[in-house]
Amino acid sequence: MIMVTPSRKPRVAADAKDGAETLDFGMLPGLVGYVLRRAQLRVFEDFIRSFEPLALRPAQFSALLLIEANPGRSQREIAAGLGIQRPNFVAMMDEFEARGLARRTRSEVDRRSHALMLTPAGTDLLVRAKAVVAEHEARATAGLSEPDRLRLLALLKAM
Repeated sequence: MIMVTPSRKPRVAADAKDGAETLDFGMLPGLVGYVLRRAQLRVFEDFIRSFEPLALRPAQFSALLLIEANPGRSQREIAAGLGIQRPNFVAMMDEFEARGLARRTRSEVDRRSHALMLTPAGTDLLVRAKAVVAEHEARATAGLSEPDRLRLLALLKAM
C-alpha cells in the first residue's frame, strides 16, 4: 500500500497503523510506464544493496558481462550495446583500469580504437558478481513461477 508521511513524500507502508493518509493513485496503476518504473525502482534498490560489497553499479556489472562475452571488442561497440554515451563509458573504463578489472589495448583491426579485455581480477570479480546476481534475481522474481518469469521477460523484450 502506498502512503504519504507528514513530509508529504510517498512511500510504501506495510499497513496504515502509522496514521498516514492513503493516496488514490487514479489511473497510474493502469499505466505500463508507471508500474514498470515502480518495479524497476524496487529491483534496482535490491541490486544496489546486493552489489555494494563488490562496489559495482548496474551499468558496471552489465559492462563487465559484455566485455567478458565479447573479448577484444571496441569501447564504442560495448558502449553502444549498452546504450551508454561514449564519454561515460570511457570514464567507466578508466575506473575499471584503475581497479585492475579490465584493460584497453590498441585494436589489431583498427588502430584508432581500443580492444577491451577483462583482467584475471575482473574475471574473479565477475564470478562473485554472477553469484550475487543469481540471488538478487531469485528475490526479484520470488512471486513468479518459472513460466511467468519467462513470460515477463518475453513481454518486456517485446516493448
